[in-house]
Amino acid sequence: MRHLVLIILALATLLPSLAQAYDILVLQSSHNTAYDTVLKNFQTTTNASQRVIILSDYAEVNAARIVREDRPQLIFAIGDTAVTATSKIQSTPIVTAMALDISSRHNVNGVTVFAPPKDYLKLFKKLKANRVGIVYNPSKTGWYLNKARKAADQAGFKLEERTVRVPREVIAQLNSLAGKVDALWMLPDTTAVTRETTEAYFLFGQQHGVPVIAFASRYLGLGAAAILEIDPAAVGHQAGDMASALLGGASTPRYEELNHTTVKTNASVLRKFSLDSPL
Repeated sequence: MRHLVLIILALATLLPSLAQAYDILVLQSSHNTAYDTVLKNFQTTTNASQRVIILSDYAEVNAARIVREDRPQLIFAIGDTAVTATSKIQSTPIVTAMALDISSRHNVNGVTVFAPPKDYLKLFKKLKANRVGIVYNPSKTGWYLNKARKAADQAGFKLEERTVRVPREVIAQLNSLAGKVDALWMLPDTTAVTRETTEAYFLFGQQHGVPVIAFASRYLGLGAAAILEIDPAAVGHQAGDMASALLGGASTPRYEELNHTTVKTNASVLRKFSLDSPL
């Protein structure tokens, strides 16, 4: 009996340390090549201990309960589904990556999927497009437009802005840009660019001889003249640096723009519009 009591006391002493068995809870939305690459490079950047949960492997994951029980020092959320899963977590620091929507919660930091505006403006300059049309939802990407507007003013570009609150407004706002722009700038805005509205951008471009500049390779096949694509490996490294800084007690920007992007072009579309390759 005495030995049993000693064992129980020893376990009671160990329980707090067992609850702190890892530093970072990784929530990955699904099995996805880009997400996997982000995680791999995140893990090579920070040596903190981790627990990885792929949300698509489970019918339901209660992230708040896991945090209460395991008490990780930080959460790394990859993809919008993972970010949404952390919505009830208010105190544990969260680093996000590959997520379109920007959270306003005070404990959420992250690497955005947005390339710096200056990178896009360099591309527009090479395409000789001085008047650039943008359709966006202020509540989703208004923060980015503030940066883009300042960068455009400094570089001598004119942004023709159109705002939408719901996807069904997109087509009318695109049509209002006819004759007023030299290029269309597609942003990763979940209101302005959806499955239902994507075709309208390229139809507008074809009808008015205006190149569309987008943000992901899949749009090249749909008719984009060029894209600025994110590098998942660089995203992982950047997120890892942010996580390490937070774990070390340092303050970081709430959101960081990507520090590395790649330009890809659609040669046939450029020829159709008699444009030289920006590469």
